[in-house]
Parts: sequence; C-alpha cells; structure tokens
Amino acid sequence: MRLPYRFCYTIYMQLPAKLLVLSCCAPCSCAVMKKLSQDGVDVTVLFYNPNIYPTAEYEKRRDEQKRACAALGVKFAELPYEPEVWNECVKGLENEPERGKRCWACFALRLKRAAEYAREHKFDAFASVLGVSRYKDLDQVNDAARWAWMHVGKPYVAVNWRKGGLEELRRALIEELHLYKQEYCGCKYSIRKKEENEKMA
Repeated sequence: MRLPYRFCYTIYMQLPAKLLVLSCCAPCSCAVMKKLSQDGVDVTVLFYNPNIYPTAEYEKRRDEQKRACAALGVKFAELPYEPEVWNECVKGLENEPERGKRCWACFALRLKRAAEYAREHKFDAFASVLGVSRYKDLDQVNDAARWAWMHVGKPYVAVNWRKGGLEELRRALIEELHLYKQEYCGCKYSIRKKEENEKMA
C-alpha cells in the first residue's frame, strides 16, 4: 500500500517512546537530542555516514557525535564506515548539483539502513536530522525517508527541527559544548562545491 506523503507527518500525534535518530553530525543533532530527552523520549543517536570524506574527517565527526551524546546523556550507536557502498550508490551522479539526484540517493541509502537498524532493535520509529542544515532540502530528506519506510516497514517521524526555538538552542549548544564546525557537507563532491565557492569569493 502506498501511503500519502503527509502520512509521515501525521501518524504520530506525539513522539514515540523509543526513537532512533539518524545523525549526520553533532552540530545538527545537539538541540534535537536535548529536546527529545527533555520530552522523556528514549532516544538513541545512530551514526551511519559512509558519505563522509576523507576517513580522518569521518572519525573526527563521529568522535564529536559521541562526545555530544555523552554530554547530553543520550545513547550512541555506530554502523560500519562503508565509503565503497556509498560510492557505488552515487555512481553516475558525480556531476549532479547539490540538492540534486546524488543527494537524494545519499539520503535514501543512509535512511534505509537506519530503518533496518530500527526494525532490528525494536524501536517504535526512526527520525533524522539530515534536514536541519539550511543547505539541505528538507522535503528531499523526507521523501527519501518515506521511500525507506516503504521498503523496510518501519515508520518515520518527520519533524522540522529548525522550528520551535531549536535553531537558537542549536547555536547555543554548539558554543557551550565547543562543537567542531564543519566547513563542508561531508562528501568529496561537497568539498568540490566549497572550493568552487571560495574561488568565486
């Protein structure tokens, strides 16, 4: 059965008791972690980001995520770093622009694996912070999440984490926890975009 798009938003009148949150990095997830914890949600942050390049950058972002989870009293889980899986996933999409088909494929890969993890570990649902950054298309993230839901059968909770004072809280926590501020999205193609922008500046 194909569910209507907005069903993602309306299935839960309140957040589920046990929620898995796929995170791209500590700066994007810190306010969400704090808010969910304050609301009494049993939340676990999942770090599955095979898109991050190079390996040293991946390790730095992962370690910052672990540190932020520890500081905020949130459980942390990590799946293996699989850049070869990501490279295969976006093969043929190398020249796509940011927010294009490559980004959708990247989101879909990571969200599907998060949905599988949520199903395997008996979470009520899963969510993500992949659309927190203003550089990302939230509708694109939610569309990829719905695709993952349809393939795995684990409900996705779509929340706009940019609203309700969370953006202000995010900025405050980044300063309070001295979180590492990344200069590019994560993948090697976003590095290329960053370099192009710097040349134009």
